[in-house]
Amino acid sequence: MEIKQEFFPLAGDTEIIIGLAIEVHKTLGMGFLEVVYMDALEYEFNRNNIFYEREKMYDVPYKTVILPHKFFADFVVFDSVILEIKAKSSIANEDMAQTINYLKCSGCEVGLILNFGKVKLDIKRVLL
Repeated sequence: MEIKQEFFPLAGDTEIIIGLAIEVHKTLGMGFLEVVYMDALEYEFNRNNIFYEREKMYDVPYKTVILPHKFFADFVVFDSVILEIKAKSSIANEDMAQTINYLKCSGCEVGLILNFGKVKLDIKRVLL
């Protein structure tokens, strides 16, 4: 699959992440909890020397204050891609909204939602 760089400026990064997620899905299949897929992805990131942060915390600014509740992104990969892991029947509108909120708080421009809960890996790119 070829992705035009002008539409997805970080396509190289997202394609690397997706490739590793496909490897995880091929190996584990569906049926595990999200945390198992996160552990497997973390293994693949380390094995492939990919920079990431797991469960990165973000503040939520509101006017002149920081709200007391925080957001925790499953992963931030390459310092530029928010990665959310799901293991359910489908990606819901709430998952899209959650990822958009993470993008707003993080300053990242692209998010990926990877759903391991189906026979075929479900992939959604989210751009801000």
